[in-house]
Amino acid sequence: MSRTDAAFAKMEDNDLTGSVAPAPASGPAPTESDLAFARNAASDVLTKGDRDSSQPWENPQTGARGSVTPLAKAYEADGRTCRDFLASYVNGTNESWLQGAACHIGNGRWEIHTLKPWRQS
Repeated sequence: MSRTDAAFAKMEDNDLTGSVAPAPASGPAPTESDLAFARNAASDVLTKGDRDSSQPWENPQTGARGSVTPLAKAYEADGRTCRDFLASYVNGTNESWLQGAACHIGNGRWEIHTLKPWRQS
């Protein structure tokens, strides 16, 4: 056995590794009130305009919580400045992600026009 081989344990085909099972794809869907809290957090973090910042949110009625983080830089769409964001959604032991987009509507305010389950591309 070479020195490199000795540094790694050889596994047989029937050996199992200690890995974490993936979270189930379906958990409870966010309620409309959960989404309202997430939208408010998105609007807040986009209004602040801080780079690399996140805004936490929590719905005391359902116990759901998460945070919203803007992605990439702003872009122009239909003559408006828009920005994409990602929101975490935690409810009990279930965790998922939401993706959204918002556009600047003036006076420092942002209108959230999409917020849906994140689909990895």
